[in-house]
Order: sequence, then structure tokens, then C-alpha cells
Amino acid sequence: MYKLILGLFPLIYSASSFAHGISEDAKRAMIEGGYLKYIWLGAEHMITGYDHLLFLFGVIFFLTTFKDIVKFISVFTLGHSITLIFATFMGITANYWLIDAVIALSVCYKGFDNNEGFQKYFGMKKAPNLLMMVFIFGLIHGFGLSTRLQQLPLGEKGSAMLMRIISFNVGVEVGQIVALAIMLVILSGVRHTNVFKRFSKVANDGLILAGFMLLLMQLHGYLHTSSPDEFGFSEDNHLHHHMKIKQPKVEKYNHDNL
Repeated sequence: MYKLILGLFPLIYSASSFAHGISEDAKRAMIEGGYLKYIWLGAEHMITGYDHLLFLFGVIFFLTTFKDIVKFISVFTLGHSITLIFATFMGITANYWLIDAVIALSVCYKGFDNNEGFQKYFGMKKAPNLLMMVFIFGLIHGFGLSTRLQQLPLGEKGSAMLMRIISFNVGVEVGQIVALAIMLVILSGVRHTNVFKRFSKVANDGLILAGFMLLLMQLHGYLHTSSPDEFGFSEDNHLHHHMKIKQPKVEKYNHDNL
């Protein structure tokens, strides 16, 4: 498992600017298309959002009843929907490298929690309330989604802009359902086997490792974009040896052009 994660990390790293970023083709599609384009992009964004998916995988890992799955996923959905819609509509943003770094920490947290780290290493009788933590992390994940959505030409504030945001959020939920279905199939296939206990330890250790590596990647990206001269690159020609990293240019569009 560790070797597999380490082997895949360079691929994840090189694709990091695309897994959450908005391509120029997608921006043009948003200008030319309608709400369905936003739904499609939202679904695509969730399906390719490996940090969101890793966290969800950790959340449902030990959930065995339909009621529990619906409860926890609903709380997570409520959390990320609140910040996605509100922050985007109000234009509240932050450096997306740092937001994604916190999201990476949420992946570490869930793996640590699943392996009973609070009980083993902190002597706690039980971990912090999971439902509350899923809601809090949902708010953070939604803010991360919002920082990306705000790269799109959403138009002036009003009902049309709100509908574009809601359409994107609907797409995120569709993508989340598809991803969850695949995860549940995988987990149900190994849950009743003799190796599940060992698989559980390795898989959740893998979550911690993957989250930590994502954290380093996001912090590295933040330092590169905030202080490029310290890495031997000028601000006018800042080219990473793996990929080009630059803050996205958000162009202003009139409502009539959308």
C-alpha cells in the first residue's frame, strides 16, 4: 500500500493544478453554455477532487448501515453547500493553496481517527464527536470548492449568479454520489473478508500518509506562488520544474456575455 501511494504521488503532484483548477476551455464553456455546464463542471470537479474523495472514503470506511451513511454524508453535504454557496455569492475568498492544505489535514485526521489514534496516543476514552467534525470539515471543503468556482465568470450578483452557483453545487452532489457508490462497492467487497482488519489498518495509515503528502504539496505550492524569488524564479518567469504554477487570472465579464 505504501509503495503504491509513493509510486502514484508524482502523478498526483504533476496533476495538482488541474484536479481543482479551472481550465481555459472550461471557462469558455461556461461563457457559452448554460446552467447544465455548471452542473457538469461541478460533477467533474468532485470526481477529480482526490482530497475530497479521500476524506469521504475515511468517513464511510466503518459505516455499515444505510441510515448512518445518509446521516454523515448529509452533514458533510450541508457543510460544504453552506460555504460553497455563501462564500461564492458574497465573494469571500482566500489563498486556495492554504485552504487545500487544511483539507489535506482533514484527510490525515480521518485516517488517524479511524485507527483509534486519539485513544492510543492521547489516552482519550473516545474521539471528538464525529458528526460535528464532519460538519466542520464540510465547511472547509466547501470553502475550497468556492475558491475554485470563483475563477469562473459568474456574472454580476443576482438571481442568475446564484443559479450558476447552485447548479455547480448540484453537480458536486452528483459527482459525490457517483464516487460514494464506487467506494461502497469496494468496501462491501472486502468488509466481510478475513483480511479486512489488516486492510483497515493499512488503508487508514495510507490516508494519513496521503494527506500528509498532499499537505506538503499544497504548502510547497503556496511558497512557490507567494515567494517565487526565494526558489530562484522571478515573478515574471516562474516555472516549476514539474509544472507551471501561477495564480489564476479572473477576468470580468458582463452579464450579457454569459
